[in-house]
Amino acid sequence: MTFGLQSCGTAPITERKQLKILSESKLNAQAAKIYEKVKKKEKLIEDGNLMKIKEIGKKMENSISEYFYKSDLADPTANFDWEYILIDNKKVKNAWCMPGGKIAVYSGMLNVTKNDNGLAAVMGHEIAHAVAKHSVERASRSVLLKTTFQITDILTGGKISQVNRATGMNTVGLLAQLGIMNPFSRKQESEADYLGLIFSSLSGFDIRETVKVWERMQKANKGKEPPEFMSTHPSSANRIKTINDWMNEIILDYPPIKVN
Repeated sequence: MTFGLQSCGTAPITERKQLKILSESKLNAQAAKIYEKVKKKEKLIEDGNLMKIKEIGKKMENSISEYFYKSDLADPTANFDWEYILIDNKKVKNAWCMPGGKIAVYSGMLNVTKNDNGLAAVMGHEIAHAVAKHSVERASRSVLLKTTFQITDILTGGKISQVNRATGMNTVGLLAQLGIMNPFSRKQESEADYLGLIFSSLSGFDIRETVKVWERMQKANKGKEPPEFMSTHPSSANRIKTINDWMNEIILDYPPIKVN
């Protein structure tokens, strides 16, 4: 599986060439500070759903590290300080993962995921953005092209701005310090879909549920998504088709991994 581009680094597994000229450690540190502010500002839920999120996350943490260890490859999560929060907002059907493994799920997303396999599908996708260093890549591109948007524009691939539009809340004001408004590119979104399926499969989840999640999301959006040429995300229809095309390959090539 190839995803194109060239420069001074490669994405894990897909081996897509990437431009990465900024310090990952500095970006991770900035993300951690903003994550703490989000935790203080938002209403958080600590219940069985959060425990389930942490349980799924831990499985993925271990499976990802074990895969790279057994493949004799550098673990891209070695410097992650994983953390999980559940934000109380039923209007928001979203989740994000900052650089360094700082993850948030909104309670509204649970109505879409429905079960452990569905939640793993969403978390695997968001974790894949962090594992593939998409934020570092986008920040590096913005510097190279001398664009003016802030670093905060990058950390969750546009997820927080979507939340702000949906709720009118000022989480965006907080996260705008680090730059989370602009979405990941369509290429990065497709790569995160692919890697997310792999991470879910390695962790023992049924990745066939992923298609059902996107079908439910499509229904929840009531067909209001923009045309694909106007969006950095693949359209739901194209996303579902592509995921179905990958499904058998990933199930065969990336079965659940035994963690020592």
